[in-house]
Amino acid sequence: MRALTTNGSSLLGRVSRMSSYGGRGIREYHDESFGYRKPKEYVFPDYTATQLKNRADNAALQRFVDSMRIHGHRSARIDPLDLIHREDVAALNPQRYGLGIGEEGLNEKFNVDGIVWSKRVGQSAGEELWTLEEIVNRLRGVYVGNIGYEFMHSSSKTERLWFSHLLESQSLPKLEDHPLSVIDEQKKKRIYELLARSEVFDNFLQAKFPNLKRYGLEGGESMLPALDSLFGAAAQRGVRHTILAMPHRGRLNLLTDLLQFPPSSLFHKIKGGSELPDGLGADGDVLSHLVASPTLDYGNGAQIKVSLQPNPSHLEAANPIALGKTRAKQLSLLKTSPADCQLGDRVMCVQLHGDAAFSGQGVVMETLGMSNLPHFTSGGSVHLVVDNNIGYTTPASGARSSMYCSDVGKMINAPVLHVNGDYPEDVSRAMEIAFRYRDYFRKDIIVDLLVYRRWGHNELDLPGLTSPLMYEKIGARKSVPQLYEEKLLTEEVLTAADISRVRGDYKAHLDAELAKVTSSTGTFTPVYPSLLEGQWKGMAWPQTSEAEHDPVTGVEKAVLERIGQASVEIPEGFEIHPKLKRHVKSRLTSIENGKGIDFATAEAMAFGTLMLEDYDVRISGQDVGRGTFSHRHAMLVNQKTEGVIVPLNDELEAGGKLELANSSLSEFAVLGFEYGASWERPTLLPIWEAQFGDFFNGAQIIIDTYISSSETKWLRQSGIVLMLPHGLDGAGPEHSSSRIERMLQLTNDRYEYQSGEKGNVNIHVVYPTTPAQYFHLLRRQMVRNYRKPLVIAGPKGLLRLAAASSNIDDMSAGTKFQPVLFDESVDKASVRRVVLLTGKLYYDLVKERDARKAGSHGTSADPSSVAFVRIEELSPFPFEALENALRTYSNADEYVWVQEEPRNQGAWTHVNGRIREVLRTVKGKEERLVYRGRKESAVPAPGIGKLYQAQQKEVLEGAFSKL
Repeated sequence: MRALTTNGSSLLGRVSRMSSYGGRGIREYHDESFGYRKPKEYVFPDYTATQLKNRADNAALQRFVDSMRIHGHRSARIDPLDLIHREDVAALNPQRYGLGIGEEGLNEKFNVDGIVWSKRVGQSAGEELWTLEEIVNRLRGVYVGNIGYEFMHSSSKTERLWFSHLLESQSLPKLEDHPLSVIDEQKKKRIYELLARSEVFDNFLQAKFPNLKRYGLEGGESMLPALDSLFGAAAQRGVRHTILAMPHRGRLNLLTDLLQFPPSSLFHKIKGGSELPDGLGADGDVLSHLVASPTLDYGNGAQIKVSLQPNPSHLEAANPIALGKTRAKQLSLLKTSPADCQLGDRVMCVQLHGDAAFSGQGVVMETLGMSNLPHFTSGGSVHLVVDNNIGYTTPASGARSSMYCSDVGKMINAPVLHVNGDYPEDVSRAMEIAFRYRDYFRKDIIVDLLVYRRWGHNELDLPGLTSPLMYEKIGARKSVPQLYEEKLLTEEVLTAADISRVRGDYKAHLDAELAKVTSSTGTFTPVYPSLLEGQWKGMAWPQTSEAEHDPVTGVEKAVLERIGQASVEIPEGFEIHPKLKRHVKSRLTSIENGKGIDFATAEAMAFGTLMLEDYDVRISGQDVGRGTFSHRHAMLVNQKTEGVIVPLNDELEAGGKLELANSSLSEFAVLGFEYGASWERPTLLPIWEAQFGDFFNGAQIIIDTYISSSETKWLRQSGIVLMLPHGLDGAGPEHSSSRIERMLQLTNDRYEYQSGEKGNVNIHVVYPTTPAQYFHLLRRQMVRNYRKPLVIAGPKGLLRLAAASSNIDDMSAGTKFQPVLFDESVDKASVRRVVLLTGKLYYDLVKERDARKAGSHGTSADPSSVAFVRIEELSPFPFEALENALRTYSNADEYVWVQEEPRNQGAWTHVNGRIREVLRTVKGKEERLVYRGRKESAVPAPGIGKLYQAQQKEVLEGAFSKL
């Protein structure tokens, strides 16, 4: 553990108190440690006075030119199958604007200066006369070709000018600006090799493994030169890391060719072998989820590491993961980068999509919605949609209500480039344009790559059953590599011998790689990336002997006091809300007295101690700065100026920082984002707080396919914390339960009790009932030398309950989290009944016991003989700690489990068998365990107040009534 101090120096300096974002007046707290940099001044030279006059004098021509920019894509040759109807768009006819009519017709001359870009921006071309025919041909050559452009919907004049200038000026044979890369012979040969090797690979797998569902790239081979061009352009501009998310289509082609994944490792997996090292208890994943992280060399020192992220079979779920990981990596680099380094300079997020999923999956919209938000932006993503014009078997007409699958991107004004996959050189050009936009504006851009699927959803499918006309066209056409071969033969770039060599050499390479796993000599060992490198160096695997399972997490009292005071320290002249003055006074009083510490104060102390140890803390969710229940107030707003401060950052002078990311109203994408960040940085405590516990169900896919299983499937550790406010309090069916039962069902927690054994449980699920317990849990997440996801059934009704407070001594040096809390307020020898429970119900039961002590027992058990044992950690189940607690009450002969959740919910089904295991150890025989609580229900809690009160009374009585 790193030493704690109270007067360390800040690594990153003071914060700016307030800033607006994007000109929309959004108040947000920024700090350089959170990746905030003042955006570049994107100054685009405006039209000169001469050009403005020319535009006014030629208004009809200007309208025609703008219509070409707006509507050209509707007539562009973007669909290789011609299934998208290319309209005869009236807006593209110059006669609609009164042009080209009469004797002059197309020979009429116009001064195009300021109307059609033909010279460098800001340089007046003077009187540049073109005929109308030249203008029409020029614009049709740009906007009605193999690439269709949509950029005129942007609300930014600068962006519209940038695009029109780039596209129209690049058509000139000589250009004084930076030209797009020339598609020379070397580039053409590179494109061909990628296409040809992809086809050879698919044919090889089909021949050797005919029953394999490989989700090949046939028809979409242009995806490979598209990504190659993107990576190359990024590398040349100094980008050093690309975080890549993609689905299954074409993944094996990309892995084994561009991403340098050994085909032998792939064949080993196909034949039933494991892709993971032995001895780590991993179960692995399916073939189409394999990963690689090579460093690609594009010459002249331009290298870029491409990290393909693991993904589940839930389409688009990987995208927010990649976005979060990208931002986290950039923030790590920014801490040691020059002051002028901007978000996106060194790291880029690339997201691949399928067309049906891009328009159909809501997480796409959620992720796009975060792309320009403070605390979530990462400098712009490049989106590549591999557009098959069909989903599983559903054609585009039944898969979306919009013209293009990419139309969802217009919600953030993202430009869209539609490009015909039959023309790989145009594909390469489109990707370079996309990168240039992203690099200049640091915003998202979409490339819609229109291709087709030669086979069905998989190679065993019969797509002609549902799309006969489409597949009649597909069956009659040559492949993309074959079409490009013919083009390059015609241009004399390739010879027949070159083609034979490229295809033959790669086929021989695949044969040799397959022989490695079929040879009778030796055992093949697959290649797998190093697991604990980079920022993870020095960490341990949880199941190893060096893993610190139960560290001491207490901190010196003086440090806690200083942090508590700093958390509510208000600068002179900063005016907080009048009601918060009581909050500040209450916290300072509890710190001074050393008792009455509430949950919010304990949390601040946990954050502050971690920050002093150089850990960063990030908590995101809806309204986390203030807290859903108006309890946290870690972010304060000046009532006069609306300036924002975070006292722990401003006053503590710690090496770590607290980032409070008030998120959009999203669960799926935001939780995915935080989880992606947790993969990248073990020195970050990432917390996602749901407004109410049941809000997590909007992010269930992330929990099911990532949080619960990443270590088992991909050997990826994560320290993500899910804060899920939980507790029945009359709020009705929703907002009552964090569905603890679902979380516990997802754990691989063991059923058998073996003393001293530490199980490697995938998720830790806790329900802390004191601030001190909460404090230790947060610190334990980082103090341990490994990472595990932590699900906290968070306090709600306990936040301001005086009985649910802690003394500062409970968090001081030498203390740590206790998985079981037993009852100290009863005479242990007199206890006949042990009531086991979890959560806030404990305080209601104590209150009920005190009331019963003062009254008649009737037919109930003597309240003085009832002890309450709280199981604070449900997974991993605390067998040994519970045994020690139960042995304390040696005369007990009745054991009851009480919960406020319905019987089919809550922790009952998880704890029932495990408690019996412990009782059998303690008593040496089978022991009866009685359930007392609500009966089975379809909802967590009733919506009728009187019914809720009656049920709650029955639950409390159940703890004392005779068995």
